[in-house]
Amino acid sequence: MSNNDILRIIRYTFDFNDEQMISLFQQGGESADRAIVSAWLKKEDDPEFKALFDRPLAAFLNGLIILKRGKKEGEDPAPEKSLNNNQILRKLKIALNLKDLDMLEIFGLRQFRISKHEISAFFRKPDQHQYRDCGDQVLRNFLLGLQAKYRPGNLSHS
Repeated sequence: MSNNDILRIIRYTFDFNDEQMISLFQQGGESADRAIVSAWLKKEDDPEFKALFDRPLAAFLNGLIILKRGKKEGEDPAPEKSLNNNQILRKLKIALNLKDLDMLEIFGLRQFRISKHEISAFFRKPDQHQYRDCGDQVLRNFLLGLQAKYRPGNLSHS
């Protein structure tokens, strides 16, 4: 899954307008304006499309955490220079204050079968033997499950 796909699905799921999108990037420590956000949201075949790199996506997700959970005491976390699906899933879990059972429910909205143990394996340290990589299929089903939860009846944008 591309970072641009992830950004488009999150924007649609939570119905963020351009100003909210710009604000989320800025809260996460990334300067962004309407032109660049618009370019990141374009489809790959659009001539104005720009690839969204990991650092700005990490900043956006950090901004989403701040929006949904509030600002933490102390210094804001710096956006990661590189992200994997496990980290993206973790940031979404934190932003939405989800427990494993909430995540099972979200996956269930997509009829995607996954166990509580498999979900917890995504959040382990990579050097633990129970750790499991979160594949694109898992992340896509989670994002589309969020869409089903937060925008029911509007699943045409998948």
